[in-house]
Amino acid sequence: LIDYASILVRRGWIMLLLGIIAAGISKGKGDVVLISGDTGGTGASPLSSIKHAGIPWELGVSETQQVLVANGLRDRIVVQTDGQIKTSRDVAVAALLGADEWGVATAALITLGCIMLRKCHMNTCSVGVATQDPELRAKFAGTPEAVVNYFTMLAEELRNRMAQMGFRTVNDMIGRADMLKQRDDIDHFKAKTLDLSRILVDSHPLEGDHAYQCTGQDHALEFALDHKLIELTEQTIADGGKTTVTETIDIRNRNRTVGGMMSGRIAMKHGRKGLPDGSININFKGSTGQSFGAWVVKGVTFKVYGDANDYFGKGLSGGRLVIVPPEDATFVAEENIIIGNVALYGSTGGEAYIRGIAGERFCVRNSAANAVVEGIGDHGCEYMTGGRVVILGPTGRNFGAGMSGGVAYIWDPENTLHERFNDGMADLQQLVPGSDDEAELKTLIENHLEWTGSAVADRVLDDWANTVHQFKKIMPRDYARILREQQEADNQLIDDATNFSLNGGTVATPELVGRAV
Repeated sequence: LIDYASILVRRGWIMLLLGIIAAGISKGKGDVVLISGDTGGTGASPLSSIKHAGIPWELGVSETQQVLVANGLRDRIVVQTDGQIKTSRDVAVAALLGADEWGVATAALITLGCIMLRKCHMNTCSVGVATQDPELRAKFAGTPEAVVNYFTMLAEELRNRMAQMGFRTVNDMIGRADMLKQRDDIDHFKAKTLDLSRILVDSHPLEGDHAYQCTGQDHALEFALDHKLIELTEQTIADGGKTTVTETIDIRNRNRTVGGMMSGRIAMKHGRKGLPDGSININFKGSTGQSFGAWVVKGVTFKVYGDANDYFGKGLSGGRLVIVPPEDATFVAEENIIIGNVALYGSTGGEAYIRGIAGERFCVRNSAANAVVEGIGDHGCEYMTGGRVVILGPTGRNFGAGMSGGVAYIWDPENTLHERFNDGMADLQQLVPGSDDEAELKTLIENHLEWTGSAVADRVLDDWANTVHQFKKIMPRDYARILREQQEADNQLIDDATNFSLNGGTVATPELVGRAV
């Protein structure tokens, strides 16, 4: 009984926090707040999590709606919810409790042929939904028409329910929890004592407010720092890098996604090729906001003298990001965190040099960027598919989980990395001195020293003959197999071309020679 009471107390605090967080998101110019319930998903998670994690979305939606309406914040933000919403009844209940939008995912997957095998993360889906295996994907039998039919019937049934309740539009029914009634035919000794009156509360918006989202947030984009960057680089963007720019400006943590708008201008003018290296060089002084350097393209170099928030280098697209402590800093850089969590998320190119420690999920879903950092938190290189990562310091637990491509080099002088490594999809190897890997690693560390003046990089390179033996290499197994097969195919092409020429055949075609090279 004590344990059960403590659970109710904790969940009560969760409910209170949901409303407070939703209000903060609305005040912070957020467009959407998502209330995700304790059910849903494909089941590809531990059974204990499925049965005992989270609370029903109905509780969260009701609490969120009540707090937002009471504070006059409801009409500026969309409230979404999801968690095994399958029928028109589920949608109607969600809307009456206060949700503008509803996530219908599992049911849509079922219409495509999903049979809930609960192994989406193992690449062995027998019906070809969640797999990259060509043989299994050939078994996929889903059609767009099936999904269209499902949602058409869902909408039609919802219209019938709305007509029965007297609502002409969905907006009219949002927040009308007074149209819901608690069942009175419950005989269970415990369930029949529940009192849902605090949940089934009708929304009474303040004067000038509404019970549903009907106005857009004012994001104050006219004050974005990128407008200044675009002004400074306008000529360089116009002439394709013939005019170079080098500037130093101050930055604050309220300046978010710095570089995104400017990179968009460059992409509109020059496409994916960007600008020549060194065309735009901007030095920042201060603390950056979230998503600093997002989508920065080739030809742009951002260097920060300070620190950065989460999502540093999100979607980096060919540019160069450098961050070092302030010039007057007295702390030891390699012992302190300098950027937040989820750095270089989904990067597709470029390079990053970080003079200090990064937070958790470093380089998650990195596709092609090269990065050097002096320590990271948990879940490093999670779901990474490409690029090169060098870590000159400690790593957290679960390193390399879901890593299917790219290569990571970790300095492991204590030989303890195996204790924190996830070997589900990748192998932990000793770096081979004299190999191409050594040359690649040394070049990356030299670049790190050049751009950051790193004392760690300087020590490693100064004693390279010894430290090279302390590096580990993380190589995804499937990625290694593909590289090996490509090398064997290339070698076979070269042998075929050589034998053909030696046997009196014509000279190998340019296409054959090019492929062999």
